[in-house]
Amino acid sequence: MVGSSHEALHRIFQKDPALLTRALQRVLHVPFPEPREIAALNVDLTEIEPVERRVDTLLRAETDEGTYLLVVESQGKVDDRKRGSWPYYLSYLYEKYRCEPVLIVITQNSATARWAAQPIRLGFPGWHSLTVRPLVLGPDNVPVITDEHQAERDVPLAVLSAMTHGRGPRAAPILESLATALKTIDPDSAAVFVQFVDSCLADPQAKQMWRDLMTAIQYFWRHPLAEQVREEGREQGLAEGREQGRAQAKAEMVLRVLEWRGIPVPEHVSERVIACDDPNQLELWAQRAVRATYAEDLFTEE
Repeated sequence: MVGSSHEALHRIFQKDPALLTRALQRVLHVPFPEPREIAALNVDLTEIEPVERRVDTLLRAETDEGTYLLVVESQGKVDDRKRGSWPYYLSYLYEKYRCEPVLIVITQNSATARWAAQPIRLGFPGWHSLTVRPLVLGPDNVPVITDEHQAERDVPLAVLSAMTHGRGPRAAPILESLATALKTIDPDSAAVFVQFVDSCLADPQAKQMWRDLMTAIQYFWRHPLAEQVREEGREQGLAEGREQGRAQAKAEMVLRVLEWRGIPVPEHVSERVIACDDPNQLELWAQRAVRATYAEDLFTEE
């Protein structure tokens, strides 16, 4: 299970390596050649000496113009030690594989992105023995995908958008469009993407909204992040039965989605939802809650 935003930010490129080249071409407008094949390599850069160095993700891209090593580093904050480690990574990888290394840094923080984009120049003024120019993906250039049709066309890019912008005020519409797009891909991949996004949502409100959305489309109940929720549901169901406990949890989720979207919930709507013990009906209302304009829209087709 993905345990941190650091892991998710670079592991998405292990899940879909082609996303990285698309991001370079479409986001950074770098004329990176189209790969014929991309393969994940061992990320361990440890030498014989007792010094261990690892890159976050390492991919090999075979193109018509040559073979490239794509070095992906997930960066949470400014760290001046990278002025030494990043050039070392690139030099070591070139020596080991005899392929051109390309450094890509991904971050959720604009200040960190600006810092990471600064060239690393080693040498003396007027004669740099080595210059490293990282390519940076961050909140200032990764697209904000709030349209569900755009999200469906490239679900991994929509996932990257959600992970990158999950800390900002635009998180809600991004998460809603992604929730819809996830229903168009295979459940196993969707479950992995759900964990990536959940790991990157530092804001508690955004994280809770994401989990509510995933509950509505039943992905959240299928992956390990839901274990705590399932345990709570079991405890509630001890007295009244497991099905009744699940129905109550779903009813509360329907109302919570409306509240998260800033939609006032009249008392008569709240009472009707809480009183419902039909899981299928509650699931339908949960799906409508994601798009409703008014709380009463839950019942418009009944």
